[in-house]
Amino acid sequence: MKKYTYVWVSLVILVFGIIFVPKIVDRISSGTVVENDRLNIEHAKSTLSYITLNGEQKRVPSFNLINQDSLTISNEDYNGKVFVVEFFFTSCPSICPVMTENLVTIQDEFKDNEDFGIASFSITPDFDTPTVLKAYAEKYGIADLDWHLLTGDKEQIYDLANNGFNIFAAEMPDSPGGFEHSGLFALVDKKGYLRSRADEFGNPIIYYRGAITEKQGENDHGETEQISILKEDIKRLLAE
Repeated sequence: MKKYTYVWVSLVILVFGIIFVPKIVDRISSGTVVENDRLNIEHAKSTLSYITLNGEQKRVPSFNLINQDSLTISNEDYNGKVFVVEFFFTSCPSICPVMTENLVTIQDEFKDNEDFGIASFSITPDFDTPTVLKAYAEKYGIADLDWHLLTGDKEQIYDLANNGFNIFAAEMPDSPGGFEHSGLFALVDKKGYLRSRADEFGNPIIYYRGAITEKQGENDHGETEQISILKEDIKRLLAE
């Protein structure tokens, strides 16, 4: 019985060699193997992934808050817009000023595009009143009508951060300013879905580092800036 098994295995290998080996050799000779692999990698890099949770594409959660002009702003005000989301506080002594400066460069690049906006949620809403937020906006040159600095119900904002967008924020007395947050930016498409580019392994990066400037290049931990790629990805979503 083994004799016949060996014969069949040999026959299968022979047929495979006759049919497929010449094709593989041709592809290697013509460079199409490398070309196709490269195309797949480039496609993964150029396609913005949807962020999924429990098998579902993650959407922007509902919210209803007050902006720096004392206007009520909800998630519906961003319908049809590509926008960036951050969680910050005006008295932050560490990363928030850098995050704001980065967002100002983004604001300036897309200032003429009505389909772009920014949502900045304050994690110290008791202190960050509309008056305080207005002064902060003037200090940093926040002029875009679609960049809302949002304050309001504290419980709603922390639920948005930790459960809605899954961007960590918490009160921590031992941290600078008494609060801890991640310094990440989320990117949302025109239909309200969270999107991001993929890494070199094809996995979505999910969020963009907001506390490293393009000029810095990287921080003390060796993490590279992602503001430049965020700008590229905003352009991609605006073109969809």
